[in-house]
Amino acid sequence: MRKITFLLFIASLIFASVASAGLLDKAKSYKDKVTSAREAPDTDTTVSGLKEALTVGSKNAVSFVSKTDGYFGNPEIRVPMPEKIEKHEKKLRKIGLGKDLDQFLLSMNRAAERAGPKAKDIFIDAVKAMTFQDARSIVKGGDTAATDYLRSKSFGKLAAEFRPIVASAMDEVGVTREYKKIMKRATATRIVREEDVDLDRHVTERALAGLFVMVGKEEKKIRSDPAARVTELLRQVFGK
Repeated sequence: MRKITFLLFIASLIFASVASAGLLDKAKSYKDKVTSAREAPDTDTTVSGLKEALTVGSKNAVSFVSKTDGYFGNPEIRVPMPEKIEKHEKKLRKIGLGKDLDQFLLSMNRAAERAGPKAKDIFIDAVKAMTFQDARSIVKGGDTAATDYLRSKSFGKLAAEFRPIVASAMDEVGVTREYKKIMKRATATRIVREEDVDLDRHVTERALAGLFVMVGKEEKKIRSDPAARVTELLRQVFGK
């Protein structure tokens, strides 16, 4: 009888110990959740962090593309030939227009580089005006989720505001002059017929597309590299 009583006593101690451990684990889990909730940024902070990431990213991107060869020296964002010229490029080069084509390509990219600095304020205004209903999902989204969202919501408006700036820069570097030189020779040899090409639109859209590519790279850097989180707000939202 004493042996049975002793065994029951030991069993009760073991059960109590296990139950206690379970309660402690649950308590610790609850504490961790509470701590995590307290430390997680609220929605307003998250939205502000996203905007700051895009503001920092756009400034860095504009700085990059605005230097000499910022567009032309980067195959990923270089402004290409208009499609109507590109499809005849080989034939045009064969009749001796290679140098003119090269100069035309360079002039479009120089115009994009010259217009670049003036894109900064337009871009930042677009960032400030944006609202994120799904702010948290964007933070947890892909490496360029915020940039992709901004592009989908504001590309048209940015293009409309950026176009006259690009047009002015194109006049300064002689893009239209180079194009007309090519078309005069090309139509005379009947390789191509006279076609209207909206150069302002072409350069504007390609320049902005390249700018968004670079902003996306900057956002990706902020998400993955702590050293790129140059403000306290960025560190708070994206981690230290």
